[in-house]
Amino acid sequence: MLYDLIIRDALVIDGSDTPGFRADVAIREGRIQRIGSLDGVSASEEINAAGRVLAPGFIDVHTHDDTVVIRKPDMLPKITQGVTTVIVGNCGISAAPVKLAGDPPDPMNLLGTADAFVYPRFIDYRNAVDKARPAVNVAALIGHTALRSNHMADLLRTATAEEISAMREQLRDSLEAGALGLSTGLAYASAFCAETDEVKQLAEELTAFGAVYTTHLRSEFEPVLEAMDEAFAIGRHAKAPVVISHLKCAGAGNWGRSPQLLAALEKAALDHPVGCDCYPYAASSSTLDLKQVTDAFRITITWSTPYPDQGGRDLQDIAADWNLSLQDTARKLQPAGAVYYGMDEQDVQNILRHPLSMIGSDGLPEDPFPHPRLWGAFPRVLGHFSRDLGLFPLHTAVHKMTGLSAARFGLHERGLIREGYWADLVLFDPETVRDIADFKDPQRAAEGIDGVWVNGQLGYADGKAQGERQGKFLPREGSLVAGFTKAE
Repeated sequence: MLYDLIIRDALVIDGSDTPGFRADVAIREGRIQRIGSLDGVSASEEINAAGRVLAPGFIDVHTHDDTVVIRKPDMLPKITQGVTTVIVGNCGISAAPVKLAGDPPDPMNLLGTADAFVYPRFIDYRNAVDKARPAVNVAALIGHTALRSNHMADLLRTATAEEISAMREQLRDSLEAGALGLSTGLAYASAFCAETDEVKQLAEELTAFGAVYTTHLRSEFEPVLEAMDEAFAIGRHAKAPVVISHLKCAGAGNWGRSPQLLAALEKAALDHPVGCDCYPYAASSSTLDLKQVTDAFRITITWSTPYPDQGGRDLQDIAADWNLSLQDTARKLQPAGAVYYGMDEQDVQNILRHPLSMIGSDGLPEDPFPHPRLWGAFPRVLGHFSRDLGLFPLHTAVHKMTGLSAARFGLHERGLIREGYWADLVLFDPETVRDIADFKDPQRAAEGIDGVWVNGQLGYADGKAQGERQGKFLPREGSLVAGFTKAE
């Protein structure tokens, strides 16, 4: 048999959290066909990996790429890192199902302006992704805030029984059309007034589908343990797996508490499927939130609608120029985005190395001056944290962004290098792979990523996009519950 491609002499790190092995890998019709010593076997194209690492394509489990996968389908910030699949719809905000009456409410504006929200049903969004054929695969959650904005003129209260019923109907319709589950962003003003019971009732729709509940907690600051308890209670009520989004100890008063948070996560995992994602930086990024404005740590403005010229500057410097307090300056800049240097590095490392944590970038592609995680999160884990700091072996780093993620989100026949699986692959040099994007110059491609294949086709090599885009929409297939036990 003539294969489409053979990658020879690769150090195969297969995504299963086991050390790599030298092998050849043959691909045909989009799938991995053979793994082993393939002397005497031929292919239309052959690549000599010369001992470089061949890993499953990375899965970015926490993105806000909902509309950009359609509007800018080349997806360079992701494919240049080796990412082959993105999960959208996080933090309670999603592109579908959405019908706006005006401008998108904060933080839905992170996904774009009103003209980006043109998918009143989830199936409309799914079809648009398939039509755009982005460079990466896409799987999607349904945002709680998006559902609220469809049915509530006033988001600063909890929903009525009739509103919850209407939201449930839209959520159920979306789950039937292949959505992964429900996400919430209870820390944001647009969802903060939602009582726990509102979310529990919505989450009941997840039960029949075995769908997942992911959450940007009601607080990542001092009441974070109580917020985690709320998340676990919602998951248990719905018999739904729980993923805590970007788990962190936010705010200077919270630094050093990661052992408490991880103990709470471990305790919950004893009798319920739970996990978390995290990004490899001690700074967060979101809309400019007056509740987070402080002089205890640095805050950089990433964009401002009334004052676009202030993007990339520190809030403290703007306040000094304007002779205003930090609060008044922030108020004047709104609506705006910001990077908050509000975490402790040791907490970041503790969460990153924990067996229950996956890697997600939480990058914001609409930011004119984005957090560098948009372009650098995955190579940073491989280079800085695994190779340079020795936080975990390379095979564990790869597992946290491939096999573990695919199992949790039910991405069948992906996330592992196995015969018969889809050929989502990344070839990288373990000695040179590193993130180049930083807080001064955040939109820079990583080094050491030599080739990226999506569904068997080369999508990125030699520092640029290659060939025709091959990404697909990945619908949920069956229950996600079992994947949490298989993943550990």
